[in-house]
Amino acid sequence: MSEHPRSTKGRRYEMGKRGEQMNSTRQRIINAAVALHGSVGPARTTIAGVAEQAGVTRLTVYRHFPDDDALFSACSSHWLSQQQLPDPSAWARHAGAGERLTAGLSDLYRFYRDGEAMLTRIYGDWDALPAQHRKNLETRDAYFRTVLLEPFPEPGGNDKLRAVVGHAVSFWTWRSLCHDNGLSNEDGVEAMSGLIMLTAGNSAAGARTGTEKAAISKR
Repeated sequence: MSEHPRSTKGRRYEMGKRGEQMNSTRQRIINAAVALHGSVGPARTTIAGVAEQAGVTRLTVYRHFPDDDALFSACSSHWLSQQQLPDPSAWARHAGAGERLTAGLSDLYRFYRDGEAMLTRIYGDWDALPAQHRKNLETRDAYFRTVLLEPFPEPGGNDKLRAVVGHAVSFWTWRSLCHDNGLSNEDGVEAMSGLIMLTAGNSAAGARTGTEKAAISKR
């Protein structure tokens, strides 16, 4: 009677140990994929390369991740979990257009600077990304734009303003201003906020002028 509990405990121990080993192997594979995505980019990251980096066989990689999409998703989730992500809900606490632009773009550009190496590879290999991941990034950027546009009058009907705000939230805009041309994040935010406010003002002035012209023509 005393042998059965011991054998059950032994099996549980072996199963627990095996599970820990599998989790450890899975994490090594993810870490290897993250390292390669950040150094050579997703387009040049291969299963063979991930296996070599992780110190496992290709079969082991496929055992944990049946396809490239599954591995990419795990890699992306792990990298993002280590970042301080932009927080649009905090931006939305600012009711004024100018204040919200400053808060939102400052938060976004901080994220871009912190993750510049990885984000350059990810956006640079855009066509090599899984379709769902591209869609997720596009949806995220569209949401950022929507939050920043909310304080402006009739933002959805102003194509020019929507385009300029969309340009401001783009990673490549930050990279051009602050990485390639040496602006600080603060100066980059000021430049893009000024352009957005100028566009909004010009659009409003144009709308008023159009209304005035229409009124004069009816006289």
